[in-house]
Amino acid sequence: MEIPEIEPMGSRFSLNSLAKWIALTLAACLLAGCSSMAYYAQSIQGHLALMHAARPIDDWLADPATPAELRPRLELARRLRAFASSELALPDNASYHRYADLKRSAAVWSVAAAPPDSLVLKTWCFPFVGCVGYRGYYDEKAARELAGQLQQQEGLEVSVYGVPAYSTLGWLNWAGGDPLLSTFIRYPEGELARMIFHELAHQVVYVDDDTMFNESYATAVERLGVARWLDTQAGEAARRDYAAFNARRGAFRALTLQTREELEKAYKKPPVTDQGAGGELAAKKEAMGRFRDRYAALKQGWADAGAPFDGYDRWVAQANNATFGVQAVYDELVPGFEALFVRCNGDWLRFHAAVADLARQPRDDRRRQLKEIAG
Repeated sequence: MEIPEIEPMGSRFSLNSLAKWIALTLAACLLAGCSSMAYYAQSIQGHLALMHAARPIDDWLADPATPAELRPRLELARRLRAFASSELALPDNASYHRYADLKRSAAVWSVAAAPPDSLVLKTWCFPFVGCVGYRGYYDEKAARELAGQLQQQEGLEVSVYGVPAYSTLGWLNWAGGDPLLSTFIRYPEGELARMIFHELAHQVVYVDDDTMFNESYATAVERLGVARWLDTQAGEAARRDYAAFNARRGAFRALTLQTREELEKAYKKPPVTDQGAGGELAAKKEAMGRFRDRYAALKQGWADAGAPFDGYDRWVAQANNATFGVQAVYDELVPGFEALFVRCNGDWLRFHAAVADLARQPRDDRRRQLKEIAG
């Protein structure tokens, strides 16, 4: 993949600063003993291409060639962005004031992997962000190639999934910040709000080597923030649509949580003398069978209620330890963060400060406290 030619963009883009950022990233890779410079090269090139495609929202709105259906989405995103800073105490910076049409279905494709007898994700470590339970690629084919290697060489269960947005944690606000993307700009109002609030939360608190803490915090911010947006800013149609969508998602999350608990229980069982590891595998197979049966019943219930939906079919068909492990990262600690928000009397500044205090504690301690707060 070639690095696109970058035009001079004044305050929008500093080539000298960008060159320093690239050099720093590559130097950190070498110091850390990076096994594949090609991976870091594709990361830098992919993000450069994304930033190069981004233009200020005002430019898109003033351009006669901008599709008519895109204009109200950009205007809505701008209102959401202002709301995020004024009402949710999220950063007021350069992020999400520009838009990029990526002309593809995802911003990146992530690879997650887990052993056949565990929901604990394999981790990869990177300069600046620490260790995380996924590895991202701008090219879907490259992501699937890695997944194949992990299956064949390490015997892991894998998941490859498209990611509509990601955060640079505020480090690149000097270069224009994180842009709005074509991969999510047409989401329904509540879902668009969710995406923007979630990614901005990563710029408030981010802890190296604790993906579950980071993602659960951002998920709590998105849920709480969307509730406030819908209550105070949205129309009746948007509230009704989101309520229906969120109820369906909540039912599916409850189902997957039940299955995660069953799988974790199966994996904790001591080996059975006459069955060996086969006892664990049998329990896993039974849990997965129950999961699919329950999903079929849930889906039938939606259809019987006059609201058929098959959007989870692919996830269910491909479900394995990796997919359940990824979901745990986003959901596991959310109840604790939501309870902490209540303890802070709904004060967003106090809430973010309390999360920052937790972030300074050892990982096991902060996770334990969040679970205790959740009751």
